[in-house]
Amino acid sequence: MSSVPRPFLKWAGGKAQLLSQFAPLYPGRVEKRRYIEPFLGSGAVFFQIWKLFRPSEVILADENEELINVYTAIRDDVEEVIRRLARHKASHSRDYYYRIRGRESRGLSRVARAARMIYLNKTCFNGLYRVNRQDRFNVPLGRYRKPPILDAENLRAVSRALQSADIRAAHFSETVAYARGGDFIYLDPPYHPRSRTSSFTSYTRASFRDSDQIELSEVYARLTRKGCLLMLSNSDTSFIRRLFRRHDIRKVQARRSINSRADRRGRISELVVLNYEPAGSTSHLPSSIGRSHGEGRLAVPPERVKDVRQDAGVSCGTGNRDRRGR
Repeated sequence: MSSVPRPFLKWAGGKAQLLSQFAPLYPGRVEKRRYIEPFLGSGAVFFQIWKLFRPSEVILADENEELINVYTAIRDDVEEVIRRLARHKASHSRDYYYRIRGRESRGLSRVARAARMIYLNKTCFNGLYRVNRQDRFNVPLGRYRKPPILDAENLRAVSRALQSADIRAAHFSETVAYARGGDFIYLDPPYHPRSRTSSFTSYTRASFRDSDQIELSEVYARLTRKGCLLMLSNSDTSFIRRLFRRHDIRKVQARRSINSRADRRGRISELVVLNYEPAGSTSHLPSSIGRSHGEGRLAVPPERVKDVRQDAGVSCGTGNRDRRGR
């Protein structure tokens, strides 16, 4: 029985590939802190935090109600989710995909909605999540010979990791309203577009605009004054750098693959904004982190450094990173 959960959804802005770069940036004593993630996405960072530290308390949230329904269904009734996904897998075809896509999700049970979303995510084009003005999923079928529709072992591991989590469908400002001093909060909002044509910020009907980025920076400042430990990811743009210029800004290298044009996929720099001195040291882990100051203590316990290397896909000479989720 595996006890190591991994992202089970492909999600735009996925962080699975960045975990080895993130590990040295976590604060100390994470296992003693409450962990809050207001932009959950595919949960890659949460799964790593759970695997390495087992925080004492967890709050996971996202404004996307369909996404949160998937997490709660897996937490509370994973075996039924698996059974329904198995039926989707057995029935998968082009016609079946469009029939399931066209079905109104709000008329389904919680578990049926969750299985539907996972099925569509695993079989649609590039794993995109996009809805129209009627809040209906409208991504076309992807070109996969054998899409990985069901990984029952991983879903059970995910369910175990979620058992003690408080999972909420909420705006980020509502989620962090519960924060208190000493909490570790990871913020991964829809990214500020690097250009006018690169914007992909609408995971729900409401887009994440510049005004939302400004609001988030103000929330960041308030939480800093409250004594929370904050780690934020965003695109490397002058706008984001200006918003967070008073904090510790570091660069990581990411590879983005969700783009309709292959020539626009590739390695880009992204920002990580911290309001604390990280406990990690880049000398202990594979990383391309651009440091601005300090070294400090190792955030990851020595006995778990191997786990971080495996997350990054660099152990045993594999070098293959999982790029399928945030």
